[in-house]
Formats: sequence, structure tokens, C-alpha cells
Amino acid sequence: MLRSLHVMLAYLTVIGFVLRAVWSLTDSPFKHHKLVKILPHVIDTLLLVIGVVMAYQLSIAPLEGWLAAKLVGLLAYIGFGVVTMRGSTTAIKLLGLVGALVSVGYIFAVAFSRSVWPF
Repeated sequence: MLRSLHVMLAYLTVIGFVLRAVWSLTDSPFKHHKLVKILPHVIDTLLLVIGVVMAYQLSIAPLEGWLAAKLVGLLAYIGFGVVTMRGSTTAIKLLGLVGALVSVGYIFAVAFSRSVWPF
């Protein structure tokens, strides 16, 4: 059950990110809605907590192997996400969006293959 919830939240956070990125790129007023600012943090916190619980239950060391690769991918996703949301130009925001989507694609590939180099 935890794994299914974790996967569902992972998809939900990516869908939410893409939606917020579109709103950021189009300067939509939706990006300023209170729920849009709070909900991603709730989803991402639940995603991380469930991931930590699963790693603990499976006795997986977080700084070794495929889980460490996911964490590095997560840091890249967060960094590119910040660029997407706060970039000063559309080109910079688009670069951040592409980087974030490549990063999350890597995270998903590592998660499903349990390999640091899943390609």
C-alpha cells in the first residue's frame, strides 16, 4: 500500500509541477492562488516521508546505490524547479522545465529499474 501511495504522489507532484510551470510561463493569475502555493509542499512532504518509511522497512541505506541516485536526481529536480518558477526570462524558465523533466524522468527510471544507470 505504501508503495502505491508513493507512486501516486510521485505522479501527482509531476503533474502539479507541469501545471505550475505552464502558469509561470504564461504569467497566469492561477500561480498566485493560496492552494497552488501550499499543496505542492504537502504532496512533496508526504512523498518524502513515505519514501523514508519504505527505505527503513526495506533496510535500504539512503546514501548507497539506486536510492542515493534517486536523491541526487531529486536535488537536481528541486534546483531546476526553482529555476522554472523563478527564472527571469521565458528562455531560462523553459531551460529549468526541461531540466526538471529530465531529472524526474531519471528518478522514475531509477525507481522502476533499481539501477543507478537505468538506460
